[in-house]
This record gives sequence, C-alpha cells and structure tokens, in this order.
Amino acid sequence: MDFIKQPMDIENKSMEIIAPHLAGLNLNEAETKVYSRMIHASGDVDYAKVIRLHPKAIKATQEALKRGANIYTDVEMVRTGINKKAFGRYGGKIECRVADPEIAEVAKREGITRSMAAMRAFGKELAGSIIAIGNAPTALFEVLRLAKEENILPAVIIGIPVGFVGAADSKKLLAENTLVPYVTVEGTKGGSPIAASVVNAIMYLLDNRR
Repeated sequence: MDFIKQPMDIENKSMEIIAPHLAGLNLNEAETKVYSRMIHASGDVDYAKVIRLHPKAIKATQEALKRGANIYTDVEMVRTGINKKAFGRYGGKIECRVADPEIAEVAKREGITRSMAAMRAFGKELAGSIIAIGNAPTALFEVLRLAKEENILPAVIIGIPVGFVGAADSKKLLAENTLVPYVTVEGTKGGSPIAASVVNAIMYLLDNRR
C-alpha cells in the first residue's frame, strides 16, 4: 500500500482536505489556521460549525505569549499536548496542579473537583495568563467565577471541556462573558487535544518552527 510518510506532507494534505469545510465562514488567515488545526486535532470537520472564536482572542494570546505569560491547564493531557519547544521560546511556564496531594485534600474537604480546586488555588496568578481547559467544566466555571467576582482576568480563556455534564453549559457561559477573550466550541465536543491545538496554532502563527 502506498501512503504519505513525511509528517509535514501529511499535515499539508490534511489542511487541503479541511479547507473546503471552512469556505463561506468569512475567516481571516489567522482564524483559518486556528480552525484548521482544531479540526485536524479532532479529525472531525463538523467542528467548523461549532467553533466560537472571540475577535480579540488570537491577538490577546499572541501578546500574552510574547510577554512570557504562563499557561494554566486543568489536566496534564493539555500540558502534554502543547509544543514545549515552541512555547519555550517565550519564557513562560505551563502549570497544572490537578495531581498535587494538597489540591486533592482541598477538593475533598470542600466537596469540589480537583480541577476546580487547582484553579482556585492559582488565584491571582491567573491574571494576564493563558488558560487552557480541555477536560473539566468545573475548572472553566471556576475561572469564570474568579473573573466575574474577584476581577482576576486572564489574557485569554481557551475553554474546550468535553462531555455530557456541564461541558456545554460552561462553554455557553464562556461565550457569553464580556470580560475575557475566548476560544471555545458549542455543545459536548471538545477535549484536551483540541485545547492544546489552539495554543499550538497561535504559537505557530508567531513562529512556525516546530
């Protein structure tokens, strides 16, 4: 069987296949690349219909990266999916505390999820940062609460939790917020690879070296 073997050839061919599904969406070049990478990460062209991208989200993420902002994630899978070599050029750190024993203790004591407890523990550190949530709706709810009630405003929230309980509601709330630029999707779709793909896509817009 003859098949494409070179990684960049595979990626380029994938983008060719994705392109027709973005026609008519009125996307600029940067938005097209973010949409394309999200679809590529999911293997699902139906994402084109449900992605919601705040008009300031790409620029806000780029500016945060360039000033060395940290990325805060809800689960290790998001941290794993972000291109460390590309991110390392900007000087920030990728933080995830969901597995910390003290976070587990707080979550148990307060009757909340560990992802929620982790975001609460980061607290004011989240101001001006990049939030990338790919699994836990409760983490997204908590970040939005911190923004609204405590005026802790990240530079951007990439909120793409997946699932049937709370995911759609948390993403709807994110899309309705007027405080922080965001990237999200409607409904139950999402996941850590999709959240990481958004970060990677925006980094590659700044510097395409992998």
